[in-house]
Amino acid sequence: MKVLCVLSRHNYGDPRRGGGYEYTNFIPTLKRLGHEVHFLESRDRLCHRSFIELNRALLQQVEQVRPDVVLAVLTYYEIWLETWEILRESGLCATINWTTDDSWRYSQFSRWVAPSFHAFTTTYAECFTQYQRDGIHHVLLTQWAANADHLQPPLPASECRYPVTFVGTAHGKRKAWVEAAQRKGANTECFGHGWPNGSVTSEQIPQIIRQSVISLNFANGAWVWNGLRLVQKNQIKARTFEVPGAGGFLLTENAEGLDRFYQPGREVAVFADVDELVQQIRRYLSCPQERDAIAQAGFERTCREHTYDRRLAETLQFALTQKERFRTTRTGHPSGAIDWRRFEQVVKRHALNRPLKALRRLLLAGCSALWGPIRGPRAARRFLYEVSWRTVGRRTYCAAGWPGRLFYEAS
Repeated sequence: MKVLCVLSRHNYGDPRRGGGYEYTNFIPTLKRLGHEVHFLESRDRLCHRSFIELNRALLQQVEQVRPDVVLAVLTYYEIWLETWEILRESGLCATINWTTDDSWRYSQFSRWVAPSFHAFTTTYAECFTQYQRDGIHHVLLTQWAANADHLQPPLPASECRYPVTFVGTAHGKRKAWVEAAQRKGANTECFGHGWPNGSVTSEQIPQIIRQSVISLNFANGAWVWNGLRLVQKNQIKARTFEVPGAGGFLLTENAEGLDRFYQPGREVAVFADVDELVQQIRRYLSCPQERDAIAQAGFERTCREHTYDRRLAETLQFALTQKERFRTTRTGHPSGAIDWRRFEQVVKRHALNRPLKALRRLLLAGCSALWGPIRGPRAARRFLYEVSWRTVGRRTYCAAGWPGRLFYEAS
């Protein structure tokens, strides 16, 4: 089968921040499953001159490669909804988006984008229910997993190089919790963007995990409104599966639904706050036999149930099934070709007219004055995006959407 992956080679499209998670895990898995894999960079703004060129490149690659499935991991509005609809209605391929962070992105992103695909995924059971309530039924409930290339049996605690490590970006409460734990004597070696050790390669991550007595994971998600209160929802992260799969001992912040995948206290260990984090670190550093037994059980569970070989095989089959279901509900036959005339009409809606140019200058000037020449453009783009999805919804992700028309380079 031919699979075209539309995603980012690097984290946040920035080569300085290391290999992109989906790029380093999905593409090797698909190749190992025997598929012919093609790739289109979707986030690095140096690869395409504009969103017009990015969208055109996707259609051209589909026309040339003729993939069976286009597997995307969209960030926001980089590929227009009209482009996905042109692909869907051509009948040339099945289209599916692997969706991240639905716990907080459903209302602003997924509910608007999903109807333009043959198939969509979510890793959140509560959001799967929301899709159904909103009449979006072509959704697969799946989950993150471990890369089978990185499966390694655990080392005994006595042979590990690091006592406690964390691999991930220094954002949110992570830095505060690590520093608080260190003040209580629970020292942690941290790797990733924003930490003194800096980013590490995707090849180094499983090595660090396996050579650590304890590997930490934080489950913090975005802040969301719960009635009149602003609360931070925990979420199951990819690292939840990556650590046991790489032969590590996982000490993770608890998250709703975690017990569906691992047994806390038997296959992984959990904590709820800084005090419990410190208690658990002390416990498992002083009880290496218990630590080793849990690490081994977590590794075996991951090998049986939680690899991307299983997840992506199911994802591709779901996409093909939904494509066929879509075909049977249509009155006409698929065109079997890209509708370039329609695409060029869509392109015209992306033009930047004089009033929008003035708005762009105003936003850039104001935000740059407040946050400086680097953060200012990002803040301007973010402000416009937040206003757009709240006021015009679906249009935000179309060619005529203002965030994409004004801020290609600031994404």
